[in-house]
Order: sequence, then structure tokens, then C-alpha cells
Amino acid sequence: METVSIVSIITIAFLGSFGHCIGMCGGIVVAYSSTKVKSGWSKQLQALSHVLYSFGRITTYVILGFIFGYVGGVVTFDKTTSGILLLVTGTLMILVGLSLSGKIKFLTNLEHSVSKSPIYQKTFRSLISSNSLTSFYLLGMLNGLLPCGFVYVFAITAASTGNALWGGFVMLLFGLSTLPAMFSLGFFISIFKQTSLRNVMIKIASLVVIAFGIYVAYRGYRYLYDPTMSILSCHI
Repeated sequence: METVSIVSIITIAFLGSFGHCIGMCGGIVVAYSSTKVKSGWSKQLQALSHVLYSFGRITTYVILGFIFGYVGGVVTFDKTTSGILLLVTGTLMILVGLSLSGKIKFLTNLEHSVSKSPIYQKTFRSLISSNSLTSFYLLGMLNGLLPCGFVYVFAITAASTGNALWGGFVMLLFGLSTLPAMFSLGFFISIFKQTSLRNVMIKIASLVVIAFGIYVAYRGYRYLYDPTMSILSCHI
């Protein structure tokens, strides 16, 4: 992948996680931090529980990346299809950026929670009541399956690579980039309520997402009309 794409994925995911991800998944993090993490635990054990939760999310994201990357490789028969997929991805990124800035309600309309599903509720109750370290990891994997507009966009980006390994890599970068915000939220529950960091990150993230969306859409345009362009071309 291009250097600019890797840097953009990390930047967007990192900044966006302090705004969108905390807003969408913060409730679950607060719930398990308050219920599962015991005050008598050492700081090291508490930190480990939060890391395992995040690694669970990342595991699910990587699996989704493999699947979307593979599917993208199967359905991408020609350069026209690839270019259109990039244009769609870029457009979605622009919509996500506008949504983060509060201009539209794209993410709100896109994210239909499955938390009312009986299977999800039963599994969630079982994991939230367990204090085993494994349960933190499994709870993270379960959370990774929740519908999320931010995840959707990166999943489409993974599909646009047309390769399972590259797709998994895209989602790995995405997941790792969201780890600092989610870990901090779990470890310091009130940190984002006491500062304006979240609002600042949302504003910065919205601008970065829109800029990257325009770039991706432009790549899709070039990919449609420039025979030398390749989605996996590397200019490092």
C-alpha cells in the first residue's frame, strides 16, 4: 500500500477514536470497567484486562479485513470495478467526516445497533458477569461485531485492496490506532469528561477524514482513466 494511505489510516483511526469510537463504544467500556474490573486488582492486572479487551476488538477487525479483502479480490474483475469501489469509499469517508463535524447524521443513520438481539444479550450478560481474563478478550471480540459506520468505511477500504492479507493489514492498523483512546477510557474513566480533548479530536478528525476521502475519490477517478494506476502500487 502507499505510504500516504498507511499514514492516513492511522491518523484518521487515531483521531476518530477519541471522538466517534468513545461516543459509540464508551458505554460498553464503562460498563465492563465498572462491573468486571475490581478495585482490589493491581494496576498491572487492570491494565492487562483493558489490553485484552482491545485485542479482542482488533482480532475481530482483522478477521473482517481478511474477509472483505478476499471478497474484494473475488468481485474485482476489472479496473472499472476497482475505480468505482475507491470512489464509493472516498465518498463514504467524506460523509463520515461531515458526520463527525455534526453537519449531517450519516453515522447515526448508518449504525443500527444489534444490542437488542437475544443472542447478543445472552452472550453479553455471560461475559460481563465473568471476571476471567479470557472474558475480557471475548467481550472485545463481541464488541467488534457491533455495527459501526467507522468500521464499515475501513472495511470497504480493506475490500478495495482486493487482497485478503492487505485487507487484514488495513483493519489491523485501524484497530491498533483506536487502542490508545479505548484503553485510556477504560483505565481513566473520567478523563474525557474532565477535558475538552474529545471535542478537539472530533474536529481534527472530521477534517482529516474529509481530506482523505477526497484523496481516495481522486484515486478512484485516476484508477478509472489511468492504465498505469494500481490499488496496491507502492511508492514507499
